[in-house]
Amino acid sequence: MQISSVSDTRLIIIGSVLAFSGFLIGGVAGAQYRQYAVQADQFGVCFDYTTDGHAIKVKCDEKIKDKFIFLFVSLGLIGGGVIVLVKGVRGKWDQNVKSDEMLGPKK
Repeated sequence: MQISSVSDTRLIIIGSVLAFSGFLIGGVAGAQYRQYAVQADQFGVCFDYTTDGHAIKVKCDEKIKDKFIFLFVSLGLIGGGVIVLVKGVRGKWDQNVKSDEMLGPKK
C-alpha cells in the first residue's frame, strides 16, 4: 500500500478522523453492551428489554462476543488512526516541495 503519495497534512487529518471515529464507535456501541455485562455478572441471565417493556431472554455469551467485536473494531480504528497520524507528522511537510513538482503559476 503506497501511502507516501498522499500529502502529510491529509495524513494528519485522516489519522485524526480515524482515531476520533474509533472513540465514537467504542463509546456509542460499547454503552449498549454494558447492561449485558452487568446482568451476566450479577445474575447469570441476560434479558433484552423492548421499548414496550417486555423482557426477552438472550444468550449472555453472544452479547459478550458482540461487545468484544465492537471493542476490537474501535481499537483497530484508534490504532490505525494513530499510525497514520504519526506517519503524517514524521513525513516531509508540504512546504518541502521541489520547484519542478509545484503546481500553479510559475514565478
